Amino acid sequence: MESPLIKREATLAVDGDYPPVKSMAEVRAVLWAESVKMWKIAAPIACNILCLYGTNSLTNIFAGHIGDVELSAVAISLSVFGALSFGFMLGMASALETLCGQAFGAGQLYMLGIYMQRSWIILCISCIVFLPIYLFATSIVKFLGQDDEIAELAGNFTILVIPQLFSLAIQFPTQKFLQAQGKVSVMAWIGFAALVLHVGMLWVFIFVCGWGLVGAAAAFNITTWGITAAQVVYVVGWCKDSWNGLSWSAFDEIWAFFRLSVASAVMICLEVWYMMCAIILTGHLDNALTAVGSLSICMNLNGYEAMLFIGVNAAISVRVSNELGLRHPRAAKYSVYVTVLQSLLIGMFSMIIVLIARDDFAAIFTDSKELQRAVSKLAWLLGLTMVLNSVQPVISGVAVGGGWQEQVAYINVGCYYIFGLPLGLFLGYKAHLGVAGIWGGMISGVALQTLILLVVLYKTNWNREVEQTAERMRRWGGRDIEVEDCI
Repeated sequence: MESPLIKREATLAVDGDYPPVKSMAEVRAVLWAESVKMWKIAAPIACNILCLYGTNSLTNIFAGHIGDVELSAVAISLSVFGALSFGFMLGMASALETLCGQAFGAGQLYMLGIYMQRSWIILCISCIVFLPIYLFATSIVKFLGQDDEIAELAGNFTILVIPQLFSLAIQFPTQKFLQAQGKVSVMAWIGFAALVLHVGMLWVFIFVCGWGLVGAAAAFNITTWGITAAQVVYVVGWCKDSWNGLSWSAFDEIWAFFRLSVASAVMICLEVWYMMCAIILTGHLDNALTAVGSLSICMNLNGYEAMLFIGVNAAISVRVSNELGLRHPRAAKYSVYVTVLQSLLIGMFSMIIVLIARDDFAAIFTDSKELQRAVSKLAWLLGLTMVLNSVQPVISGVAVGGGWQEQVAYINVGCYYIFGLPLGLFLGYKAHLGVAGIWGGMISGVALQTLILLVVLYKTNWNREVEQTAERMRRWGGRDIEVEDCI
């Protein structure tokens, strides 16, 4: 049977788990071992996410060379409807990070393919639920106050990319299936090859064939389905231990699986959509053009760091779920501590760079001196956001790996939408602090959420988490797992 990820060094192993750390030498050994394991997973996943992000970005860029109206239409379609479906579908599929990771760690490889098929079924049904939003996109965009010409084009393009929506129903569960087994390098190569081919198809369809937005949509659909097909072919051809073909067992316990999937989707969507609210709220300030422009530049820069931490989020989810499935509570705990420490250091380094370059980095995005000065004033908030966004994704990944999605979803609602959002509204509008007030209030919600989750982590009984993992495996098709008190 394939062992999870990387074999632990013999000097550190006690029945497969780490012994208690009692010296600085042992701390350094654990730090090195866990760093290697985490980045072996995180780096390829971050590369794959960056390639997927590039597919969307390049589609928008090529549309901009058709015309300004086409640029706006595609931007609205991808940033509103595409982001909405992307966030929800990715969240639904994230349930597999819990189940596949724990099953793989427990050695129950046959369950991985069944879990993936359950997720395929649930996500395909979710796509059907999303269809009316895509079909009535034009009316929705007009309701949001956009120009009729832009709304018509955005609605038409959104309908044209409906096949891309359904590709996500297969693609995301397949990604999580491979990710749980540490087979992430193939995902990175598939994503890179698809990105290169996507550029070629955009050029041919738009400029050679003269198909305009129809060509852009066709390239987008073909690329996303190409990625999906390549992943499925790899699963069927090269994952013999964990893929045993289609099974009627995929319909067993599907309601419980659906609940976990929805909890995962809510948890992730509440995080993804939260900062999008800042852009919407800023658009109603008196000097909206400068406010939205400066905040958008800061969010754009923050997005590059976010790509890295999406990979870290997935890596810690895999590490925690694998170790819980292997009945290694101390290894799960140590992997969390090491990853939080490294992520915090990366976030602090990013903050220092932003503060040093606060008067200059906005020039990359705009020639407007007014916007550059506005961005400079927001640099300290951007730096603070980068620090918080370095720790928060790690804790979210731990939540997914441990199956805490429902608990974290409640915490997110309270911290983000009951505390942070009203505070941002008060500081921005009532206290007349403008964009800094809105952003500051909202990141206060992120800070509160991070603090609460750190307390939850500190008080976590990892032996109990192993017991719950064993129960989940028994309930959803696994064999009995005996739990030792290892910590």
